[in-house]
Amino acid sequence: MGKGLWFKRRLLMASISTGLVSGLFAHPAAAAQDEETNVQNLPPVEVTAPASATRRTTPSRPVARVGTPGSASPRTRIYVYPTAPGTGRGLDVDKVPSAINAVDASQIKRTGSLNVTDALRDNIAGVNISEVTGNPFQPDVEFRGFVASPVTGTPQGLAVYQNGVRINEAFSDAVNWDLIPTAAIRSVTLVTNNPAFGLNALGGAINLQMKDGFTYQGAELDVMGGSFGRIQGSAQWGKQVDKNYAVYGALEGLHDNGFRNFSRSDVRRFYGDVGYKAGDSEFHANMGVAKNDFGASATVPAELLEKYWGATYTTPQITSNRVGYLNLIGKVDATPTWTLEGTAHVRRYEQKIVDGNPTDAQECGVDPTLLCFGDDTTPANGVNGVQLANPFAPGTILGEIDRGTIRSTSFGVSGQATNTDQLFGHDNRFVMGATYDAGVTRYNATAEIGSIAENYVVSGSGVFLGPTGLPDPVAGPVSLRTINQYNGLYAMDTFNVTDAFAITGGGRFNVARITLEDQLGTALNGDHTFTRFNPVIGGTYKITPELTAYAGYSEANRVPTPLELGCSDPARPCLIAAFLVSDPPLKQVVSKTVEAGLRGTKELNIGTLGWKIGGFRATNHEDILAVPAVGRTGFGYFSNVGRTRRQGLEAEVNIKSPALQFQASYAFVDARFLDPLELGSESPFADPATETIRVLPGNQIPAVPRHRVKVGVDYSVTDVWKVGGNALFVSNQYLVGDESNQYAKLPSYTVFNLHTSYQVAKNVQLYGRIDNVFDKRYATYGQFFDREAVPNFTNGGAEFTDPRSLSPARPRAFYAGMRVTF
Repeated sequence: MGKGLWFKRRLLMASISTGLVSGLFAHPAAAAQDEETNVQNLPPVEVTAPASATRRTTPSRPVARVGTPGSASPRTRIYVYPTAPGTGRGLDVDKVPSAINAVDASQIKRTGSLNVTDALRDNIAGVNISEVTGNPFQPDVEFRGFVASPVTGTPQGLAVYQNGVRINEAFSDAVNWDLIPTAAIRSVTLVTNNPAFGLNALGGAINLQMKDGFTYQGAELDVMGGSFGRIQGSAQWGKQVDKNYAVYGALEGLHDNGFRNFSRSDVRRFYGDVGYKAGDSEFHANMGVAKNDFGASATVPAELLEKYWGATYTTPQITSNRVGYLNLIGKVDATPTWTLEGTAHVRRYEQKIVDGNPTDAQECGVDPTLLCFGDDTTPANGVNGVQLANPFAPGTILGEIDRGTIRSTSFGVSGQATNTDQLFGHDNRFVMGATYDAGVTRYNATAEIGSIAENYVVSGSGVFLGPTGLPDPVAGPVSLRTINQYNGLYAMDTFNVTDAFAITGGGRFNVARITLEDQLGTALNGDHTFTRFNPVIGGTYKITPELTAYAGYSEANRVPTPLELGCSDPARPCLIAAFLVSDPPLKQVVSKTVEAGLRGTKELNIGTLGWKIGGFRATNHEDILAVPAVGRTGFGYFSNVGRTRRQGLEAEVNIKSPALQFQASYAFVDARFLDPLELGSESPFADPATETIRVLPGNQIPAVPRHRVKVGVDYSVTDVWKVGGNALFVSNQYLVGDESNQYAKLPSYTVFNLHTSYQVAKNVQLYGRIDNVFDKRYATYGQFFDREAVPNFTNGGAEFTDPRSLSPARPRAFYAGMRVTF
């Protein structure tokens, strides 16, 4: 991102390092402590208003007192849940007409991982993780059959917010989990049944709230190492300088060689916050930078995995992510009943991908000294439009190195107002807000012809493909500029009909405009506008002080991304995330969701019991699917496929006490197509004439396991020694490409993990963990691939016989670390 950003990153790192030294040695303080959490692991808010004798109520103007000295004023703790993208205090959980899903900082820390996705997988019933890229730091997060993925070209169904700022990337709505500073996370909530979170919240919104110097004070150093060359470390420091100012910083670094060939990972992240409080006003400036590099970004033919679990296929596969962002956040209690808040943000994101693939380039039949494309007669042209000479020896197996770069600058502002005046003599909470987000992206792609060796490494030749003409005008370079403009206006009201019964209603109006500007011609030019109003209505009823029922209905939409709009013609498929063509427009996806359930808490002798059970049904209209082009590895197109439905059940029980933490959950997710359609597929059951499969109403959607069971326990053997473990069961699932449900499913798997910690001294803790204790060999994702594209060199160059290509999970791994707090 240039020398300027490099200098700023170094300056920020130097600043936090100086702060850490200052905090550790110049200003002795109590050791940093985790916040105590309770209701569904939400951070508490202390308010200067007494609680009702029978229930928690939101005072007219709660004033947060987390981390501040005590006073004589009467206090109570309430637990609130976000109902809008703003960073305000949210709504009392008793009044939220949807499921409550939250993860706190201590649960993230317990995983010993710098991946926040690991904590989501372990602690939220409906979440499933698939390592589609083959790298643990870039997983797909699937919740209720909807996905937030870092893979460019994956239809996204979850919105992700960090401190009130939407971080789905502008070009493809992808979510790069590796860019999120995990140590700096205060809490994560997964919000459902709420259109206020704008575009992409079809299945819900993942809302990350970050730490600051008012909520986190002290310092912590954490280092860990272990299997596969893993070395990682993090440092965080927070300090309330005086009554008005506070600072916070977190620095993280990781190196991992990976268990697969060419799967090295390097993660470097920084996050910082400067806060100011004066009376009822609070302002923050937070910023972050990251520079991450990854390998092994693809599935592997099952036959290669049978020979070696760490195999890769057609490398290089390299992904490099860079980001820098600045957010300004302000909140003012304008009157005793009006709270105003606003945000402004700017984000610069760059991604570079180098991907070795099979190619459709080949020797020409009549003249083998020339190259053809797609068949042995259609000329393969260079970037100058002249047919390419064949620089390779006869019989060489040809490949292709596809390179793509995405450079996005996004910015936006938002404003939100909350009012707690009574209405008709009843408690009422009204929220309204407006958002504006814009993003400008430059996308470029090239394809270099190369040769494939017996280790499946593609070596470049310096020969680049240009446009090849009909029927395959997709091999040449692409240079595209896109502009996203997203506007939103939302309002939500929660009215207490009685002390026990509350109703919520509201909605959001979205306007999206996406402009495509071809930098090499006019074929990709386009201007698309989408509008949609999404309503929400729901209610909660407190049956007893310890039992609440909820129900709600909502709608949400997502608009096609610039990538999807540039690749939607089945007759002219694209190398997804590389080569685009001029295509017809797509329709926006609209999801209609209903959910209902029960939740409760109860104090027991062994601790606080929390439980919940709920059901949901979400129907997508004009759903978008990535459809592969048969016989062309990596090529495909995006298409509206009619209606799909995701429905299911989620249940959880947990016990929390100083000595014991126990959690068990079960989730059932049934995801199906509701309309018939015909899709291209590499399935062995595809029609040999059309190379398609017929999908019937009721067929299950691939890559969505129906059953997920999770059990976790932590127990304090003594005051200084803790032991724990967790188990995860994920049922079988259909392979991507088997939408007709004719092939055998990807097998289910059960994984056990153990961890322990020992408090050597007040401020020093040693810990260790064993992942995949029984060394289970399993795959989290599977798809079909073109078996004829490249020979099976492990079998004498014969053709592959197994049509499956899989993402292997990490074998057993041992890790140990030390955590020091100040």
